[in-house]
This record gives sequence, structure tokens and C-alpha cells, in this order.
Amino acid sequence: MTLDSLQLLFFKNYDAAALRLSPGLNCFIGDNGSGKTNLLDAIHYLSLTKSAITSSDALCIKQGADFFVVKGNFSSGSDSEPETIQVSLRLGQKKTLTHNKQPYERMADHIGKYPAVLISPYDTDLIRQGSEDRRKYFDSLMAQLDHQFLELLISYNALLRQRNAVLKQGDRPNHGFDRDYLLALDEQLAPIGTQLTVLRESFLAEYLPLFQRHYQQLADGREAVTLTYKSQLVGADFAQLLRSNERRDFALQRSTNGSHRDDFVFLMDEQPVKSHASQGQQKSFAIALKLAQFEMLASTQNHKPLLLLDDIFDRLDDKRIARLLELVADETFGQVFLTDTNLERTDQALARVTIPILRFRVQDGAVAPV
Repeated sequence: MTLDSLQLLFFKNYDAAALRLSPGLNCFIGDNGSGKTNLLDAIHYLSLTKSAITSSDALCIKQGADFFVVKGNFSSGSDSEPETIQVSLRLGQKKTLTHNKQPYERMADHIGKYPAVLISPYDTDLIRQGSEDRRKYFDSLMAQLDHQFLELLISYNALLRQRNAVLKQGDRPNHGFDRDYLLALDEQLAPIGTQLTVLRESFLAEYLPLFQRHYQQLADGREAVTLTYKSQLVGADFAQLLRSNERRDFALQRSTNGSHRDDFVFLMDEQPVKSHASQGQQKSFAIALKLAQFEMLASTQNHKPLLLLDDIFDRLDDKRIARLLELVADETFGQVFLTDTNLERTDQALARVTIPILRFRVQDGAVAPV
């Protein structure tokens, strides 16, 4: 699967842009702030229906405009008909997603069909930030791999929002509290949370050896790294946890137990990566996470994910860049999108790459082939 063309209208710093893309390597060259990363984010929208940078879709509308459109044409081979994906948003309205001009009934139905993997300078935030960031990262990956997991996660989050709304009402009768309703929610929430735990454990068992292999290749095998899954539900009765913590939940006005509290713990030589790994080790750890993500997606799909490489030459050392470019040269990846500030440096780094390369100059929200 390749992205053959990309069109933008009032997206971030672009009034309008239209690009014909290479099925091999596409390089976006421009100064910082020129809009290179915004092109990668537009591709991320086509894959995952959301930005990789901001949680607010409205912030992706160009200042002064009241809507944005991102459109891409995909193909899976020379004999296949192109497939057009379009994401659009108008202020005050719901985001829309269409496939060949036909709207999806649910955004979730699109997830996993056009996978993409982004490697960016901010990937180490997964290590430094809290459990929510790590959980969202792995949930997003699992959602692309397993539609059953995505459906369970959507149901769980909807029930959790309802339960928390009940808890915020208080447990006094004159507050309109309905304990029967709370128990009915718990009865639905418990089996779903338990199933999410089973699926996350199963996923990690498959993902871990891939991650460890990629880390050893990046770091020459000097450190032992691992990931562990931390959940209140492992070996526990979720329904019983909900009952026994009901008073505490009312006091705090939120659900204190469940799958939404899970974490993935990153360890190096049995110590937390966040506090015991060097900056270089953290970068290797983060890249290995993404390479394992790519491999898992590629192994379960009929096509390789799109690979988005953002500012790797500015932010990574020569050794890690060389490893990534070895994989590009060996055609481990499919279609690749890369940003850099220096065309000469990019050309030197890609000297061994034999796949087709297109270079684009990006300047102040305008983009054109070099």
C-alpha cells in the first residue's frame, strides 16, 4: 500500500498544497517551522484519523480559516483502483472521514486499514511521561492490529465515563444517585476490563522479543532491556475490586481501579529506564519500540506501514541514523517520508539508498519538488 498523492486545504500553516509522491522515499527539506512536520502529521491523519502532535483537531485549522481538508490517494498495486481517503473538519461541527467519497459510519472502522509508524524526536516522551502516554501508545498499536481489542476499548471507555459521572453525583439520595445503575455499569465493565487485560498480556508476549532484538541491534547488546505489564487486574477479580473500592471511588469521584490504570514499565538492567538510562540509551529504547511496532504491523497486514521519520538527522546521533538508513537501503521498509533541514546532508546520508527518491522543498507553508 502506497500513498500516491497528498492534498491539503487550510491545514495548519498551509493554505493549499498538492503533492505527487514517490512509492519509495520522500524527503521534505526546509527550515524549522516551515511546515515539514505538518506534512507528516497530515499523513498521520489519513492513517489514524487524528493528529500525532495535538489532541485538538480544531488547532489543525489554519489561523483565519474555519475548516481544513486532508486528502490522500492510496494504491496497493499497478492493477488496483486508487482509494481516496479524506479527513475534514469545520469549526463547530464533527470531524468527517470518507473512503472513496463514502462516509464511514464510525471512525473506528478505518483504524488499521492504512497503518503508519512515526519516529520523531519526541518519542522519548513515552519514557519520561506518565502511564497514560504509554498506555495510549500501546492501545493505539493494538487497535491497528486487532479490531476486537479496539471495540472492547471503546466500550470500556464509554462505560467508564458513565460510571465516573455517577460517582460525581455523590451517594446521597437527594443527589439523584441510583445505586442499581452503578451496579449495572459495574456488571458490564468487569468482564470487558478483564478481557482487555488478557489481550494486553498476550500482545506483550508477542511484542517483547521483537523489541528486544531491535534494541540489541541499535545498542550492540550492551544492556538487557525488557517491558513489563502492570495491572491491578492481573490475578484479581475486577468485579470484587469495584465493589470493595466503591466508597473510596465516591470520595474521589472517579474510578480508582481498572484497565484505565494499567501501565507498561520500561526496564534496563532491571532498573527503570526513565531514571537509570542515558539520553542515548533512551533514544535507542524509543526507536526500538517503533521498529517493533513496524514489524508487528507489517507481519499482520498484506502491506508494510507507511514510515514517517521526523528530523532524525538533527536529533539522533550518527550510529542510530546509520542503523535506520541501513534498514531503508535494505528495503526493510515500504514507503518512507523523511524531514530534514539540510538537502546536502540528506543526499549524503541517502547515498546508498537505491529505491526511488523524491525531494521537496518546504518554505513558509509552500511545498514543491526540488
